[in-house]
Amino acid sequence: MRMGAPTIMLAAGEASGDLHGATLCRGLTGLAPGCHLVGMGGRGMAAAGMEVLVDVTASAVVGGTEALSRVPRLYRALGRLRAALEGPARPAVLVLIDFPEFNLRLARAARRAGVPVVYFIPPQVWAWRGGRVRTIRRLVSLVLAVFPFEPPLYRAAGVPVAFVGHPLLDTLAGVPERPAARRELGLPADARVVGLLPGSRREEVERMLPVMREAAARVGAARPDVRFVLALAPTVAAARVARHLDGAGGVVPVTGRTHAVMRAADLLLVTSGTATLEGALLGTPMVVCYRVSRPTALMVSLLVRVPWMSLVNLTLGRAVVPELYQASATGERLATEALGLLDTPGALDGQRGAFRELAGRLGEPGVGVRAARLVLAEARAAP
Repeated sequence: MRMGAPTIMLAAGEASGDLHGATLCRGLTGLAPGCHLVGMGGRGMAAAGMEVLVDVTASAVVGGTEALSRVPRLYRALGRLRAALEGPARPAVLVLIDFPEFNLRLARAARRAGVPVVYFIPPQVWAWRGGRVRTIRRLVSLVLAVFPFEPPLYRAAGVPVAFVGHPLLDTLAGVPERPAARRELGLPADARVVGLLPGSRREEVERMLPVMREAAARVGAARPDVRFVLALAPTVAAARVARHLDGAGGVVPVTGRTHAVMRAADLLLVTSGTATLEGALLGTPMVVCYRVSRPTALMVSLLVRVPWMSLVNLTLGRAVVPELYQASATGERLATEALGLLDTPGALDGQRGAFRELAGRLGEPGVGVRAARLVLAEARAAP
């Protein structure tokens, strides 16, 4: 059993993973101030105290065919982390955060090096590629589940698991209330506001922003009083979206204030992903949309086992928010759904009521500390 403050390696490969990883890093340094955190992540994890050996979060992509372009960079990252796992200052434990294609390969290297593996934000085996649970059983010492329906699935497969709750409960605790968020963004208190969230990956933005721009134009023509704010993730360069906004005078882009946009808006037009869960926990109604390449869409259609794509509908087990996918994700359809919600009495309140139920299912704040306590226990039990 190890004593003292351990070295812990963490690995996150996308903006959402960096966000959740930062929550865990803060929990770890709070419980074990002398611990050394090292690994793969982005600016959030670096600010929370981790020594970043490699950062691939800014180049995250979507799908199978889209990922081919960054394979060389990922192999270099994998080699750097493998060397750290096998070196004389190897960590006491490896914590994987989502990003399963890469992280399960890293888990194999950790096992060969005798380093126990904890998976925080585990693969969505309940949605697709269920066979991965066998790999997880072989390689992972402990799964830290963030959705309430995950523990029974992992226990049935013989995988040690603990439910810690979703880290967004910690992340969103400090988001300002709606009046303060509107003041921060320079929006009138009584304005009708629609937030546009095209995603944190380059391919997502390239596919979804033109659709959202068209939807905004259609909604604005029907409802001239509506204001539109585009929330750009820190991983998206403002210059990259400028050509999509050429002539779209009614859309105001802001960078690094996604949560303020979510809180300030009356309605979100949002690309499917972690942002849907963030918006729901902040109580803002939404329309969810998504597009991928045709080969990726075909692959998904063969592998996915659930009837919805948004984390909101999946967690609640019913269709609460409208979803537009592939051919249905057009500017016209998106505008129609948005206007239907804005103009139908009680429609927005209906979503807000379901979101309160959602928040109750995801646990309680303090997720970072609960997860950190379990990670430290694994580290100290390591030989």
